[in-house]
Amino acid sequence: MFSQAKKVLYGDYVFYVWREVYEPAEDSFLFAENLSVRSDEYVLDMGTGCGILGIIAAEKASCVVALDINPSAVRCAKENARLNMVADKLFFVQGDLFAPLRVGEKFDLILFNAPYLPSEPWEGSMWIERAWAGGADGRAVLDRFLQAFPRYLKVYGRVLLMQSTLANLERTFQMLEAEGFKADVVAERRLPFFEKIVLIEARRRS
Repeated sequence: MFSQAKKVLYGDYVFYVWREVYEPAEDSFLFAENLSVRSDEYVLDMGTGCGILGIIAAEKASCVVALDINPSAVRCAKENARLNMVADKLFFVQGDLFAPLRVGEKFDLILFNAPYLPSEPWEGSMWIERAWAGGADGRAVLDRFLQAFPRYLKVYGRVLLMQSTLANLERTFQMLEAEGFKADVVAERRLPFFEKIVLIEARRRS
């Protein structure tokens, strides 16, 4: 498979990105640059793609669950975990958002580089498109995630969520506030066409 994949380097890490799997881009690297993980944290890497965030998190975390709706991404991430010698710290799951997780399973840290770009109705039928296609307003997956994640987060846990300003950033803050979370922008980067990508950290209000 490596011979048919694109090689991506990040620091000391090497990732091979298969066809039909999202290639790490500006959002992935901004997320990785601002990813801090403690040694006692149980981490969920939602939408793992090639595994970049889950693999970096696994260097310190006690355990990482890497989940993706794309079966090719799950297999790709598993191979990259072996390549980067952290396979013993990761578990790989295929499914739609939280659906494949056990009832009552809770995490210290949930990571999600969400599909946040506004898309046309016909976009999203291919696996690779599901990595970025967010529906007409960019929020089709974001809203589902924001409604569900509190049930899977420990009381003192936190969420790191990447999205674009094209997908109504204010709506995200409103939904987090309604669920009792305090949210802050911890990193952002301006892209062409007046878009910014924004990394949000959210914790329950004490």
